[in-house]
Amino acid sequence: MNIPNITVVAGLTGTGKTTWICQQIREIQPTEKFDNLIYFCPGTGNVLIDHSYIATEFPGIKVFGDNQETEFIHQIPAANHIYIELGSHLELSTVSQILDNLKYRPVAILPPKCQSPEYQTWTKEIINGAPIKTINIENIWRVCTTGQIIDENSLEEFWYEITHGAYGEITRAKGIFDVNDGRSIYCDFVAGIPQTGFLELELPRYLEGRPQRFSGLEISGKNLDEPALKTTLSDCFLSDYLISQYQQQVKQILLTGQEI
Repeated sequence: MNIPNITVVAGLTGTGKTTWICQQIREIQPTEKFDNLIYFCPGTGNVLIDHSYIATEFPGIKVFGDNQETEFIHQIPAANHIYIELGSHLELSTVSQILDNLKYRPVAILPPKCQSPEYQTWTKEIINGAPIKTINIENIWRVCTTGQIIDENSLEEFWYEITHGAYGEITRAKGIFDVNDGRSIYCDFVAGIPQTGFLELELPRYLEGRPQRFSGLEISGKNLDEPALKTTLSDCFLSDYLISQYQQQVKQILLTGQEI
């Protein structure tokens, strides 16, 4: 039986767990193919933001989430490298329950100078991550928006409100959205870290009705105004009529060879 390299990555919210995993995968290439790699991230329900981001960055990689543990275990013998990401809301013992007796390399990503007996007991391999602003996370609000298209200008306004305290004290926000010109956009915010602009994922423009690919939003913090978040987000969604109008306009522009 092939015994793959299994790395389990844990740490505080927003410290850069997914970023570190991506760096490790890039170092593997080009000596190995992505289809020999597995990424497993439990505890996010049907809001598969990190899964979708990694699947886009590394075509062919196998990604698994909640309710896919059996299939994940079944795929282990065929893999060369496996990365398991544990959110800070999960117990560190979660991975042992899933992997049973399989050995793994535990890695903790923590802010510089962070003293955490829990992680220091779990592993000796502690890596400095982002110098995040640490607050107690009381709420995690997740919503799957697959099939919805959002007006990009409205998304920019909504994201500004999220990141400037309009809906509570936000520690971390991340999302993937389909916008009106057919692109898939990745949004990322960590409190205390300089913001970056929206990232366009390397996916084809979706210009035929409502998208079938994943989109969704996850927000972590405290005193979250979840009803207001839900209402404002819903107000950003486009109707079937507007979706059709935008898609026809974009297709016409592309036919003329113009840039959008």
